[in-house]
Amino acid sequence: MTAEPVPAPVGREAELSALARSVAALRDGRGSVVEIAGEPGIGKTRLATELVALAARRGLPVVRAHGVRGNTTPYQILRDAWEARRADGGPDAPFEAVRAWAAGCVLVLDDVHWCDPDSAAVLVRLARSAVPGPFLLALAHRPGQTAPEVLEALEDGVRAGTVTRVEPGPLTPRDVAALIAPGAERPEYAAQLCTAAEGNPRYLRLLAAADWRAEHWPDRPGTDTAGLLREAKPLIAELDALTPQADVTASAAAVLGSPFRPQDVARVSGLGLDATLDALADLERAQLVRSADWKGGLAFRHPVIGHVAHERAGVSFRLRAHRHALDLVTGGGRARERARHAEHLLGADAALAARVLAASAAEIAVREPRTAARWLRSALDALPDGHGDARTAMELACCRALIASGQLREARTRAHELLGHRHTALGERQSLQAHAVCANAERQLGRYAEAAAIAGAALALLPRPLPAPLPAEAVELVIEYGLVHVLSGGHDQARDLLREAVRTPGEADDADRTALRVLNALCATHAGDLDEAGAEVARCARLVDALPDPLAGRTPELLALLGSAELYLERFADAARHLSRGLVPVDAGPQRPILLHRLLGLAMAEQWTGRLDASERHAREVEELARALGVQPAVTLAQAIRATALVWSRGRAYAGEAVALVQEAAGAAPAGHGWWTASATALLGQARLLAGDPAGCRRTLLDGVGGERPPGVRPFSRPHLLTLLATAALECGDRVEAHRLVRAAEEEAGRLGLPVQDAYVRCARARLHQAEGEHDAAAGLFERAADAFRAADMPVQYAWTLATGARAFHEAQGPAVALGHLDAAEAVARAHGALLVRERVSEARAELSGDALGAHPLGLLSEREREIAGLAATTLRTREIAERLFLSPRTVETHLSRIYRKLGVSSRLGLSDLLRRSG
Repeated sequence: MTAEPVPAPVGREAELSALARSVAALRDGRGSVVEIAGEPGIGKTRLATELVALAARRGLPVVRAHGVRGNTTPYQILRDAWEARRADGGPDAPFEAVRAWAAGCVLVLDDVHWCDPDSAAVLVRLARSAVPGPFLLALAHRPGQTAPEVLEALEDGVRAGTVTRVEPGPLTPRDVAALIAPGAERPEYAAQLCTAAEGNPRYLRLLAAADWRAEHWPDRPGTDTAGLLREAKPLIAELDALTPQADVTASAAAVLGSPFRPQDVARVSGLGLDATLDALADLERAQLVRSADWKGGLAFRHPVIGHVAHERAGVSFRLRAHRHALDLVTGGGRARERARHAEHLLGADAALAARVLAASAAEIAVREPRTAARWLRSALDALPDGHGDARTAMELACCRALIASGQLREARTRAHELLGHRHTALGERQSLQAHAVCANAERQLGRYAEAAAIAGAALALLPRPLPAPLPAEAVELVIEYGLVHVLSGGHDQARDLLREAVRTPGEADDADRTALRVLNALCATHAGDLDEAGAEVARCARLVDALPDPLAGRTPELLALLGSAELYLERFADAARHLSRGLVPVDAGPQRPILLHRLLGLAMAEQWTGRLDASERHAREVEELARALGVQPAVTLAQAIRATALVWSRGRAYAGEAVALVQEAAGAAPAGHGWWTASATALLGQARLLAGDPAGCRRTLLDGVGGERPPGVRPFSRPHLLTLLATAALECGDRVEAHRLVRAAEEEAGRLGLPVQDAYVRCARARLHQAEGEHDAAAGLFERAADAFRAADMPVQYAWTLATGARAFHEAQGPAVALGHLDAAEAVARAHGALLVRERVSEARAELSGDALGAHPLGLLSEREREIAGLAATTLRTREIAERLFLSPRTVETHLSRIYRKLGVSSRLGLSDLLRRSG
């Protein structure tokens, strides 16, 4: 049977092309020298093998030989090549006459960096002289270990064009994906593996054989040590060839882990510093270690070399060395090093190892919760009996780390086991912690009823009023109880407890006390107690801003809840800042539930502050995330935000699609008066109103939630909801109902004292005055409302208000003022991509064109624009108009562009014709 051809190496197309050109040149009678250079494992030998195959396919004789490590026999590599040539039927000639006996063949010499000095001298002469015969000479070597005279000769040849240099570089993630069973692994895994292997094919094979996992790297090579050692046989052969001192030094360095300091290696190996330095020099010459940019230390050429050296060392040596190494890293800030040594000592001194792992996990839990959970699992599994309090503390820490890293089901199981099987052994403080952790896991799994029950059961055991000072464990439990109710919409149920806890002196740290205050402030906001809420939210913002990111992010809900409270209190800039602080990608598993809240708030803040594209993008992200989590009310709210953003940005032409989205969202909305559902209903009604469907707006706001009663929104947004209903009633011709609703909105807004809610109410009252011909009153209210929207950084609503009040401004203040307001509205709408506002501006201009100045087109223009239009309709040029009016030519051109747009013409000729036709 014919053997199947070996597939070409992946990612080496350019190198193979260079080799093919050299073989083709030999067929044409031109000899050459090819240098294949690169670091260990990069694929030099594989390319040399491909060169042999290329020559064989062309029918050329091939001779191949290898340098041998440590061999000093003169001409060793050439002797081997000569013997291979004779076995292949070559001429019987002295091996020194290489150019003669190699004529017409391809001579491939691998591992040239290990060849003897005599062979190196011959290779230098061959590289420097023209190759007669001809023949193709290929030299594969590691530049870092090759004789300097050979390197110099090859470099001269490259510059002279007589040597072709082939230098294989690192593989790309795409190359790696093609190598590791295409389609079987995720692309991101291939990219991670490529990074870990530094694109080196040998390291890639070693890590793949070890069943590499990103979460273990670089502490471990993978989960299959036997597979690693099987694949590492060539590397183990290099280690076996070391001197005894270098061998022990490599093993000690492997125990310490990269990077390592020579003095630490000397202590662990017991060789002394001088002997260790000599041995490290040997390892560096062998390209097994290199300098590291860390306190003058060294590192293995690649971490996987250290892992192979570690597993190759004997068990007894490893245990003694790790115990000694642990004594060297007792200082703070080296948690990963201490944990690494402790993991290797679990079988020898479990109690010590467990203590070290627990302390190290506490040090990194905020930054690396998944690693902390792994260490704590190992400690708990190995901890012997008789360590009750220590075991409980480790179990609680493990549950917290599991929750922080998204391993919620395991955290829930462990927490329930802790409460169920060890309840009688738990102290009061440990019991409070265990209930808080268990409730946390239940909440993050979406089991709000169970979380509330668990937290409530523990809180019932606390005396009331709450004891002072309030233990930190009790504060943690109150926070969890508040989170459960706030995130599930039951703000009222938690408010009394939160208010009492905030007023009770306690032992909790700054982060937990701040979280408690944020929860209390949010509940006050939802209850409509804005005097208390406003001051408390401002204080919380100062406290949160003073916290470093790790502490601010310790309770991920903190920023979401603070941002939401600021949003409801109309502090939009602060809300956006806190909602976006440290925002993680949508696919960040452990924080996805709270990320949902943050993105919802951010999408609303962006819409109100005129960033319509960002609002629509974040709403889409929320919709996808909510579907993945199975939270239908959030899906509905995200669709409602998206619908209103798209109507604002795309205008009436999008109305049909927006209404369809509204209907889809309304049809999927759960029944009842939940907070998210009520908010979505209000937004869906606004989307219908903006799309020109006032009757549909009324149906959405009333019928969708049970008839005549509007949806149960919170007090801080009720005035806006009532104004939506009032505007819809007015546009449907029901002025009586519109008056009733505006009066109700005015009463609600008066109690709140929120400027934006007041502005919405003024707009609704101004619409009524405008519809009834009371333009003076309407104009004043429109202007005050527009000023309030501008002050609140709501540019789109500001422009919409100016456009809506155009009739009142025209009648009460004259056409120039009205047109000036329309110009301002159009400029803002253009800047923020609000096509709907621009359409409203055009409609208003058309409505005003038949008013006090008759049907004359100049009625659409400001006084300066009418002046310029009149001059432009004559034969005057731009510069002449500018000189006459003492303006710059650019200013005149800007005015002309605005005139053309308002009058629907495109040139001066069109302007002249329009003015002539209109007299």
